[in-house]
Amino acid sequence: MDSIPLSGQLGLLAALLVISGFFSLCETAMMATNRYRLQSSAAAGHRGAALALAILAQTDRFLGTVLLFNNLVNAAAATLVSVITIQLFGDNEWALGLGTLGVTFLILVFSEITPKVIGANYADRLAPNIAFVLGPLMRGTRWLVASLNVFVSALLRLARLERGGTEGPPRLSMQELRTLVLEAGHFIPSKHRTILLNLFELESITIEDVMTPRGKIEAVDLSLPLADIRERLATAYHTRLPAFVGDPNDVVGILHIRRMLNAVMDENLTVARLQELCSKPYFIPASTPVYSQLQFFQENQQRLGVVVDEYGEVLGLVTVEDIIEELIGKFTTSLQDESASLRWGEDGTVVIDGARTIRELNRALGLNFPTDGPKTLNGLLLEYLQDIPESGLSVKICGTPIEVVQTHDRRVRTARLFRTANPA
Repeated sequence: MDSIPLSGQLGLLAALLVISGFFSLCETAMMATNRYRLQSSAAAGHRGAALALAILAQTDRFLGTVLLFNNLVNAAAATLVSVITIQLFGDNEWALGLGTLGVTFLILVFSEITPKVIGANYADRLAPNIAFVLGPLMRGTRWLVASLNVFVSALLRLARLERGGTEGPPRLSMQELRTLVLEAGHFIPSKHRTILLNLFELESITIEDVMTPRGKIEAVDLSLPLADIRERLATAYHTRLPAFVGDPNDVVGILHIRRMLNAVMDENLTVARLQELCSKPYFIPASTPVYSQLQFFQENQQRLGVVVDEYGEVLGLVTVEDIIEELIGKFTTSLQDESASLRWGEDGTVVIDGARTIRELNRALGLNFPTDGPKTLNGLLLEYLQDIPESGLSVKICGTPIEVVQTHDRRVRTARLFRTANPA
């Protein structure tokens, strides 16, 4: 080293710090890059992204190569600083101590912290370009890194630790995917993001959550006089109506009004003829997941099903449209959209029908009532109070004050909800 002038030694030190910083940047950028974005770029034909993926598939070799060069360069820089210190100040202990502190400062600032911050902030941009440099280095030091990894593997076995797989990016859970969609708000339109979030929820909700309750079903009682049946069919809002005989639980079929217009106009029409025109009812257990039921509708070529509980009692009705609306929201209907009335008034209150579903209230009013128990506001109040409440009774559920306005026939007909600043 004595033959090299001091200026040359300082220049060599600067070069070593830059090289060390490059390998620190490589390590951070490659580990922090978005592998899914690399896969997308590689599929589009980007050579650098494909090479980066190949390197990341060999994490042990990649880290071995980077750390090998990084530590060699750092050791050389520390040695060079000692040589420079001795030339300038002799071999005094205080000088060597100051030299050690100086090289530590230089390595930390210029070769570790700054490059790693840059690598972390611009990982997706840097990784494909870095791969062109790392690829040849990994091939050139393959035998040396492989030898080092033998000792690494031995130490891991002694510590009873398994080496992590390097076959690609880790699999994401449903909740992690949901978080990704939420964080991608700037890249996904609001409506698309809502549909994706609703899609994630299909596995956790059942038919009972989206069905039309039994009390709201428009049906035809075939035990009534024929004139009443004709009037019922003429004033129906829907094209498909469940038909029962006396007991609403005794559903005998589904009437398709458009297909039986001619028969209805026939003066010789009989109830027996109406039963012949009914299609076979399709029954669905209330606990069926919504996503599975959508597949069953497709496989059975059905559009409407009667929802029953474990005892065979009719609970409600569900259609393909109900499930689709659960994904994309309300779209078309011949009835007045009741959800339009689900909004807070100027006084911070809203009067709600007790038959409204909990999920509908949570979504429209920004509440957080539990959805794993009763499905309606009436059911929630009855479960909470363990009794049939009287009018005027007030309770607070999940931070939302509720006043029972009217009860009738052993159920809450209407209730008033009060908006709070932070519902718990």
